Amino acid sequence: MLEPNRQGEVWVFAEQEDGSLNDVSLELCGKARQLADRLGVQAGAVLPGAGVGPLAKRLIAQGIDHVYLVDHPRLTHYQTQPYAHVLTSLIEKHRPQICVVGATAIGRDLAPRVASTLRSGLTADCTDLDIADVNDPKAGVEHKNLLLQIRPAFGGNIIATIVNYDQWPQMATVREGVMPLSPADQHRTGQVIEEHIEIDDSLMTIKLIQRHIEPRKVNLKGARVIVAGGGGLGSRDNFKLIFDLAGAIGGAVGASRAAVDSGFIGKEHQVGQTGTTVRPALYIAVGISGAVQHRAGMEESAKIIAINTDRDAPIFGIAHYGIVGDYQQVIPMMIKAIKEKTRS
Repeated sequence: MLEPNRQGEVWVFAEQEDGSLNDVSLELCGKARQLADRLGVQAGAVLPGAGVGPLAKRLIAQGIDHVYLVDHPRLTHYQTQPYAHVLTSLIEKHRPQICVVGATAIGRDLAPRVASTLRSGLTADCTDLDIADVNDPKAGVEHKNLLLQIRPAFGGNIIATIVNYDQWPQMATVREGVMPLSPADQHRTGQVIEEHIEIDDSLMTIKLIQRHIEPRKVNLKGARVIVAGGGGLGSRDNFKLIFDLAGAIGGAVGASRAAVDSGFIGKEHQVGQTGTTVRPALYIAVGISGAVQHRAGMEESAKIIAINTDRDAPIFGIAHYGIVGDYQQVIPMMIKAIKEKTRS
């Protein structure tokens, strides 16, 4: 565990693959900027990879002051040990007070390894971060400007706020899509700091023989319109109406966990706490009751339309427009109206 450095920067691990920054890393740049401003410190980003220098400009445009660039051929593809060595070494050298990582497959692998090495503690799958003064009842003192690490707990039934009184740096992974992407400012200036870290053979314990990337079949995060079906549809066959409506309106198909667990549709379509967090311009929830776990993944949608036979379903509590009725009657009427409007 590092000694507290209350003047240390707020850091983001800038995850990239094949020269393209992950969306959650860009989302976290905006949050890091906010936290750094609250603390009166600088915002930094650690950018490891091979030939990734040009990405630094994008990070600076998203609010980063210092980009710590580690360009090394052995960082071409992600491997746990060399990447953990890089991030740990830089944290020990520069001593940021906060370090946040996207809760992606890579982030969920990397962050625990780094936190364990530093003995810093880690809060996983956060949905929000904030800064506040916190009383420590055991020590009887008030700690100034601690990181509030906010995440769902007990199956999403409560929201827990977690703080580390004396574990530094304060580390958290943050779910994809829960932070809004700040507008890029191409006129911002920042500093790119080239770091030279030795990556010897002992760290390269895995030999990459072949790399195969499965193409993404569903892009819920990038969809402006999502039509999602729930367990109330009753069967896999009934999901055809969801696909029909999505096709008519030019949207992607989503689903609740109940629908996925029932085998109506694949998990890649799942929206919610254990699925994908989305913020589309329009979200149509069909046969979805609106359990808190599902709402956590879509309640920030710009417009929500709910279709359900149960007028007391929780989904109506967050919907901008609600239709109480049988989806098998409502959806065909919606498709017909859309097609008529398109023709006119």
